[in-house]
Amino acid sequence: MDAKKTDPANWRSATKLVRGGTERSPFQETSEGLFLTSGYVYDSAEEAERAFTGDVQRYMYSRYANPTVTMFENRLALLEGAEYCVSTATGMAAAYAALTSQLKAGDRVVASRALFGSCHYIITQELPKFGIETVLVDGIDLDAWAEALEEKTQCVFLETPSNPALEIIDIKAVSELAHKAGALLIIDNVFATPILQKPLELGADIVMYSATKHIDGQGRTLGGAILTNNEDYFENLLKPFLRHTGPSLSPFNAWVLLKGLETLDLRVRRHVENAHVLAKFLEGRKQVTKVLYPGLGSHPQHELAMRQMTGGGTMVSFEVDGGKDGAFRFLDGLGLIDISNNLGDAKSLITHPATTTHHRLSPEERMEIGISDGLVRLSVGLEDVEDLKEDLDQAL
Repeated sequence: MDAKKTDPANWRSATKLVRGGTERSPFQETSEGLFLTSGYVYDSAEEAERAFTGDVQRYMYSRYANPTVTMFENRLALLEGAEYCVSTATGMAAAYAALTSQLKAGDRVVASRALFGSCHYIITQELPKFGIETVLVDGIDLDAWAEALEEKTQCVFLETPSNPALEIIDIKAVSELAHKAGALLIIDNVFATPILQKPLELGADIVMYSATKHIDGQGRTLGGAILTNNEDYFENLLKPFLRHTGPSLSPFNAWVLLKGLETLDLRVRRHVENAHVLAKFLEGRKQVTKVLYPGLGSHPQHELAMRQMTGGGTMVSFEVDGGKDGAFRFLDGLGLIDISNNLGDAKSLITHPATTTHHRLSPEERMEIGISDGLVRLSVGLEDVEDLKEDLDQAL
C-alpha cells in the first residue's frame, strides 16, 4: 500500500474526523477504547523511576495523560492542523489555562471587548488580581488594536465571530500587530468551529475550544481544548501548568467527544445551511429590527467573514421589536425551539444575552458590544428548517 495514503497528515478532513488519532488495544476493537482508569502499573520500581525522570515515555496517571484522552487530542490536532493539543475539563478551563499559563505579575494583555461573559470576567476581574494589566478594545477597529499594541504585550485574546453579536475580527491583521508587540495571539474559535475557520493558518498562535458546544454537539458532556504549533509555549508553559493544576478531561467525556468528532463536518454544514435560511427569513419579518448573520450581505463584516471562514456559521442573532418585554414574549411563545444558554447542539436553542450570558455587564458595557435589550441569540439546530421557520413565525 502507498505509505503516503496511510499517513494521517495526508487524509482529507472527513477522514481525519472518523479515523484520526485512533490507537487500538491488543483486542483490536473497532470503536475507540474507553480507558476508565486513574492510574497505571509498572513492571518494576526502576521502570517507575524512569517514567518520572522522563527517560521513558508512558502513561503514569490520568491527570497527566490517558489513552482515550490522547486519541481525542490527536484527532482534533489533525483536524486543526496543529502540532500540539491538550484537552481540559471545560471550555472555560481551556480559556483560563491558555491565558494564565503564560502570564505573571507585571505582564499586559490586550483583548477584544466583545467576549463571552465568563471570558470577559477572567480578563477584567481575575487577571488584574495577580498584577496583570488588561486592556479592552473594539475588536473590529484595527486602529484601536494598533494603538493598544504600541506597548509591549504578552498576550492578545479574542473571539471571532463574537458572542453574541457575531462581530468578525480580522485575524491576520491582528496577528501581525500582536507579534510586533511581542504577544502570542489566542483565538476562541468556538462559534466558527474547526470546520469553518482555521486560525493557525491566519497567523494565530493558540486556538481554544469549548468542546461542549459543536464538538460534542448533542448536549451530553463538557470539555475543552487548546491547540498550538508553538513548542516552547506548549512544553514549557502549558503542559506543566495543566499537569499541576489538574483541569483534566475525564476519559469518558473524551470518548463521547471522539464520537462527536466523527460527525462534526456533517453536522456543522447542516447547521450552517439551516442558519442561512433562517437568517434570510428573519430579515423579512417586520417584528425583527435587525438580523446579524455573517453569511448575509447585510452583515457589516460580511466580506471579511467570507475571506476567513468557509461558511456563515451556525448562529443567528437578531433584535426583536419591543426591547426586553418584546424579546421575552417572543421567547415564551416558541413551541419547538428551546430557551437555553448552551449552543452548538443538534436541537435549536435560543437565549436572551442581556439577562443570561452577559448579565454581569452594565447596560453601557452591553451596548458597547451590541447587546440591546431586544437582542436574542439563536443556535440553529438540525431540525427540518421548515419546522423552525414555522415556530419562529408563530412566536413573532
